[in-house]
Amino acid sequence: MPLTTQLFQGLTHLGSGKVREMYAVGSDSILLVASDRISAFDVVLPTPIPEKGAVLTALSMWWFDQLADVVPNHVLTAEVDEYPAELQPHAEELRGRSMLCRRLDMLPVECVARGYLTGSGLKDYRTTGAVSGQPLPPGLLDGSKLPAPMYTPSTKAPQGEHDENISPADVVDRLGADLAARLERLTLDIFGRASSMAASRGIIIADTKFEFGVDPAGMIRLADEVLTPDSSRFWPADQWEPGRPQPSYDKQYVRDWLVRSGLQGQAAELPEEVVEQTRLRYVQAYDLLTGLSFADHLSAGAGGGQARSHAG
Repeated sequence: MPLTTQLFQGLTHLGSGKVREMYAVGSDSILLVASDRISAFDVVLPTPIPEKGAVLTALSMWWFDQLADVVPNHVLTAEVDEYPAELQPHAEELRGRSMLCRRLDMLPVECVARGYLTGSGLKDYRTTGAVSGQPLPPGLLDGSKLPAPMYTPSTKAPQGEHDENISPADVVDRLGADLAARLERLTLDIFGRASSMAASRGIIIADTKFEFGVDPAGMIRLADEVLTPDSSRFWPADQWEPGRPQPSYDKQYVRDWLVRSGLQGQAAELPEEVVEQTRLRYVQAYDLLTGLSFADHLSAGAGGGQARSHAG
């Protein structure tokens, strides 16, 4: 059954995001639980996408492992059998869709990287000729490859409100020059590594966003989720064609359906076909990017470990 909202008895609930629930575990850890909720245009839709939370967790865990030499992350474990005793009564509900993580002092900036022009970046460009205050050449189209990957940070808005693009200089004003420079460098380094890996699998990462936090020792760590169909645009490279919306393996399918239906910004129920097509795209993103099988991952018990490779 899809998991939409779950409050686990005996645990301290810290808050809800659009997709995740957060719980305190001791004084220095938190439990992140990925639900099957989906949001679009800053609205959480009432229709869940089955297995979505498990895809987000499995893909994030895979990327955290691939990027470990680029940036440390916040994950302690996603193996439910390794969770503290207080979590064991909820083991089956948590399996495959949760991560036990370090508590961090989260930084109040969404760190967005763009390799292609689309979404809010395209909207800004059409209005100002720039994205996040950074000028771009004239004549770019929806889906155009940018001259170089860009760091285009945004605000981190409360649920129900809209993130706003800000300039790198605004981040300096908020966080100081040193920390701002480190975030920009990390964002572009991660994006470069991930884009290269995805390209070798026939996938364009058009854009993505990262969240960072600082641990008690002062180390910056990659947090939340990473490079999932919720936080990224994944395009099949062999179908890329600037000047039009691109086919994708992400939640753009839901956004497009809402726009076509005149339901943008509304808490609209999704038809069964849209639900299944969205679930399929999320699973395809996992399979194509990792070279693993999400179906195998589920059949193996959807633990924190990775699914078997098709190559064995």
